[in-house]
Amino acid sequence: MKLEPVRNKRSIRLADKDARVHGSLKSGDALEKATEKQVERISDLQRVFYADARHALLIVLQGRDASGKDGTIRKVFSAVNPQGCAVSSFGVPSDLEQRHDYLWRVHQQIPARRMIGIFNRSHYEDILVPRVHDLLPKKVWTRRYDEINEFERMLTNNGVTIVKFMLHISRDEQRERLTERLTDSEKNWKFRKGDLDDRERWEDFTKAYRDILKQTSTDHAPWYIVPADDKDARNYLIARTIADTMAGLHLRYPKADPSIVGVEVK
Repeated sequence: MKLEPVRNKRSIRLADKDARVHGSLKSGDALEKATEKQVERISDLQRVFYADARHALLIVLQGRDASGKDGTIRKVFSAVNPQGCAVSSFGVPSDLEQRHDYLWRVHQQIPARRMIGIFNRSHYEDILVPRVHDLLPKKVWTRRYDEINEFERMLTNNGVTIVKFMLHISRDEQRERLTERLTDSEKNWKFRKGDLDDRERWEDFTKAYRDILKQTSTDHAPWYIVPADDKDARNYLIARTIADTMAGLHLRYPKADPSIVGVEVK
């Protein structure tokens, strides 16, 4: 099983049942080994990716609270050389950021060529939050679909490969994970009261995500919906998609500088 990009509204399945993997992809030793193989692929490809220096890779992770964005980063990028990778998170905009356009802070975190950039939440929060919490007029946040598409087109025209994952979790699974955050002393710090407020707006967020996927999944910056109730399946599917994307870049080590050909080290 592998993920397919969102290509039309019929491929946008966000019911609770769609958060679970159906078929042969089940947790166990075989899946763990398959994931490790993909993680190693990413590690091997990153070495060539860094040396090649023609591309940047931007990975966007979006999802409801407790959908597993942090866990995905820990597992999928466990073998990546930190020198060529950076993680960025986007919370409530600071006073300085609010004095700029909403993409200003995002553009500063776009990875340079040869770098892998991971967004733990992203510029799509600037559609989700204003829409669901009614912070901006509809004409403002709806305009952002086209603005973001144009922004991402500009990035891809300049060597940035973009892959976007929507980690889809069911309502029951989220309840279990949020409850664990409340009861586990090592996870208390991850819980915020706002998680419960957002949970009460479940259907509003579902509608918002559905429109984002429909309006902003493009050939140059595709969205993938990841069934995220099963952490092992989630990690495998994301790791495989990233490895396949990197392999499709036709990476190569640069040729040796002619001035060093034949040089002998004494």
